[in-house]
Amino acid sequence: MEPLRPNTYYHIYNHANGDDNLFRERKNYSFFLAKYEKHIAPIADTIAWCLMPNHFHLLVRIKSEEDLATAFPTSLAFPKFQTLEKLSSSSELSISNFLSKQFSNFFSSYTQSFNKEYKRRGSLFLKNFKRKKATNDAYLQALVLYIHLNPVKHGFTSGLDDWEWTSYHDVPKRFPILVTHFFGDEEQYQSRHQEKISFFAEYLKLENELT
Repeated sequence: MEPLRPNTYYHIYNHANGDDNLFRERKNYSFFLAKYEKHIAPIADTIAWCLMPNHFHLLVRIKSEEDLATAFPTSLAFPKFQTLEKLSSSSELSISNFLSKQFSNFFSSYTQSFNKEYKRRGSLFLKNFKRKKATNDAYLQALVLYIHLNPVKHGFTSGLDDWEWTSYHDVPKRFPILVTHFFGDEEQYQSRHQEKISFFAEYLKLENELT
């Protein structure tokens, strides 16, 4: 499994266990985001996200070694953080384990509350959350588009303005430098998303004509 490292971008995603949903009511989405803020905001900056009834997608950048050390100064997960020397393989593993544990704690906390609310038992999420390192600008740009277009892809909505649980409108405000870097400006950011939606529409039209 891909280790989590400081100063690195990751696509993180997971799915509900079996045929269950992660979100049954509107309040579940808000509660999930509140739990996420508590557990994940201290360790990562979230660039893009989208929540759907039975799964979610995130694009995050794990914070720097120094920021993590400041946020968790007494954590036993950081025995090597007393200097800024290059991390040894053992301390890298310690950090990766700590970061993974933060995500696990987040999923566990949400699951416990969800199970209590709906009188259910057992795991809500698939056992191991998926993560894939983003290694270049082209992949990062594609991830932003892919994450925001998921509600359209899965048929939950026909337009991005109709899906509330996404960062589509927030990204230009929170990360204007990234938008400029990847898309040129906000207008091109929006047009690239709409361009991809048109591809879905054309594909579905063709599929209907051929079946």
